[in-house]
Amino acid sequence: MSVQIRRAGDRFRTSSEWLESRHSFSFGPHYDPANVGFGFLVAHNDETVAPGTGFGTHPHQDLEIVTWVLRGALAHRDSEGNSGIVHPGLAQRMSAGSGIRHSEWNDGGQPVHYVQMWVRPDELDLPPSYQQSEVDLASGELVPIASGLPKHARSTAIRINQRSAGMSVARLGPGRTVDLPAAPYVHLFVAQGTVDLEGAGDLGTADAVRLTGVDGPRVTAGPDGAEVLVWEMSD
Repeated sequence: MSVQIRRAGDRFRTSSEWLESRHSFSFGPHYDPANVGFGFLVAHNDETVAPGTGFGTHPHQDLEIVTWVLRGALAHRDSEGNSGIVHPGLAQRMSAGSGIRHSEWNDGGQPVHYVQMWVRPDELDLPPSYQQSEVDLASGELVPIASGLPKHARSTAIRINQRSAGMSVARLGPGRTVDLPAAPYVHLFVAQGTVDLEGAGDLGTADAVRLTGVDGPRVTAGPDGAEVLVWEMSD
């Protein structure tokens, strides 16, 4: 069993006039051979983009790219003719497959804050595709957002091309609890608020935990509530 806490301030940082980004794993010019991913996750970026700016058209290949917006709105356009506005409560997935080009832009009047996660697919050279779907988090439970796990086949908002990975989100009121899934690899990210992780202690906004072989510890929200993003992955 292993529990590794990664504090927000210890993550790789990319900063410019229009972008503030913190990377959980090696990304771009930031390289650590001991930190290139976890399970099937190869990128987990916490991004804030200024109004009227964003990422111009650029390519991807053989990645399942999941975007979850926390504040503001992000405009997506890609070379397959897909477009959409991603806002809080809407899950987005782009399967890069054999190759796709896309842009991500903040057309709004306020900064957009979002988390973008890249997962290795279980098949290469798939046809590129796009999906987005509204999500209801009112239950206070872990809600499957983007998953290829067989157990989530009927419940996930959007599907990814990786049968061994799935991401769920819980929006917790003050003092509310949720049990993490029991899986070979679990990645917990505190998107907003504070929580107490059973056996590990207090976590703040943008802190992350990598759990290996741990049997479903409990997460309890702090006095102002919390939102947590949880990836569960098998071997």
